Amino acid sequence: MDELKNEHIKRQDYVDNEIFKLLNEINPTNRQIEWNIEMIGDIREMAEYWLVDKLKLSSEMDFYPFIES
Repeated sequence: MDELKNEHIKRQDYVDNEIFKLLNEINPTNRQIEWNIEMIGDIREMAEYWLVDKLKLSSEMDFYPFIES
């Protein structure tokens, strides 16, 4: 795959946005967490580890589409 399709980009956005929302929802303070893609990426990798590698619920590409290099 040389470029991501629109549906793949939508999936990436969905996953990143849901992680960001979850962080703000479980934050025990009233302080809003700023968008930080490095933080979101770290959490995404851990979620992928569990959903793809450990529980075998989906493929990497289905969980978070990417361009293979």
